[in-house]
Amino acid sequence: MIRAGFNRLMARLDAKIAEGEKRPPLLKSLSIRALPFADAASPEFPLSQLLRLSLFQISVGMAAVMLLGTLNRVMIVELSIPAMLVASMIALPVLVAPLRALFGFKSDTYRSAIGWKRIPFLWFGSLYQFGGLAIMPFALIVLSGDRTYDVPYSGEVLAAIAFVMTGLGMHMTQTAGLALASDRATDETRPRVVALLYVMFLIGMGVSALIVGWLLYDFSQLRLIEVVQGAAVVTLALNVLALWKQESVRPMSKAEREAPRPLFRDAWADYTRGGQAGRLLAVVFLGSLAFNMQDVLLEPYGGEVLGLSVSATTMLTATWAAGALVAFAMAARWLAQGMDPHRMSARGILGGIAAFAAVIFAAPMDSPTIFYFGAFLIGWGGGLFAVATLTAAMLMPVQGLAGRGLALGAWGAAQATGAGLSIFLGGTIRDVVNAAALSGNLGEALNSPATGYSVVYHIEIALLFLTLAVLGPLVRSWRLAQPSTGSPERIGLAELPS
Repeated sequence: MIRAGFNRLMARLDAKIAEGEKRPPLLKSLSIRALPFADAASPEFPLSQLLRLSLFQISVGMAAVMLLGTLNRVMIVELSIPAMLVASMIALPVLVAPLRALFGFKSDTYRSAIGWKRIPFLWFGSLYQFGGLAIMPFALIVLSGDRTYDVPYSGEVLAAIAFVMTGLGMHMTQTAGLALASDRATDETRPRVVALLYVMFLIGMGVSALIVGWLLYDFSQLRLIEVVQGAAVVTLALNVLALWKQESVRPMSKAEREAPRPLFRDAWADYTRGGQAGRLLAVVFLGSLAFNMQDVLLEPYGGEVLGLSVSATTMLTATWAAGALVAFAMAARWLAQGMDPHRMSARGILGGIAAFAAVIFAAPMDSPTIFYFGAFLIGWGGGLFAVATLTAAMLMPVQGLAGRGLALGAWGAAQATGAGLSIFLGGTIRDVVNAAALSGNLGEALNSPATGYSVVYHIEIALLFLTLAVLGPLVRSWRLAQPSTGSPERIGLAELPS
């Protein structure tokens, strides 16, 4: 009797457990719904897989910090490498940026026995990125002149190979990863997926800058080798984890594999047919040129013109990042109201115009407050412009031979080329103008170190107005092309973590 009663009790307990498994706990369901980007997921692309795939943006952000920030300073200060040679090395990854369109097209049309298109490019991009970072510290040490055998130009050649390999891997990984995310996302969730990937890129840059800066505080050549090669290992681990089981196996027949492949020029012609794609690329290039010309000038401007301390100018990066995050939150609201991405881009451009005007007026008014407000607006306008144009590229309808890989590769090529060229132009214009101004050739009124910076910021304002003019027809064509629906798209950023 006791045993029978125990069996009945266990049967009731099993029934309660089974009923509870069918209905998830309230706390668990609430926590999932409260997560930022939870509405970026879909049944075809669960949130766990989406977050795992976004890890490739962490590795790309880490490599960007290494190339454009940490190693830049290490080469000039600790290794005493001439600044012109450093600038040439950093420019090399930008020179391969136009290949992103080709990488995207190749991933669109890649054929294999198991049917993978994006994964091979993610894998080989990871290998290039890993290899470049792995040999980079030794190449930089040789470049600094610390070598046993004096082989002419050995340091320059080795460092160039390391930077090109790293840049090539970054561009290939990011293009294929964005294309894969776009393939797996639905039309409804694609804008939110864009936002998630862009925020993960910013997180990768921010966290990597803090960690790498702390590790290299007590600099030595051995520590440089440990940190950069450690970044190479982390890159490979993150990218392998990101691509694992992200693309379905679709076996291809022999006839499909051996069919003639389309040509890149034919796919490019399909992509640019109608003029909208070419105009969008022009907007991305001009906007990137305008927003990034101040990248190497903002902190020197605060120190040289406004007399701010090193710690005070260091806060500019945090101010810029805060502006970018606020832009994402506002983008969520505007997309929820049905705004198209081109109109969002226009608002970002207008914010940039106000930002550079504030930075210019900060000098004659001797106001660090206005300067910091301008830096915040630069982050806000640049962040809104970047995520809006990337969303427009992902949502642009593909036709003929043009796939999403080509569209995203073209966006990345235009953005990276514009950013790299603008950094070079900004520094060059500032140096040339200041040399003339401080020598008295421009008159007594302009004999000030602020003159060169001011000229650069005025050029950026002019470029932003030009970008706004090129963008105008896209806003009109988007409004005419979109059907009237009652379900505006959301970006899923209303609850960003603080």
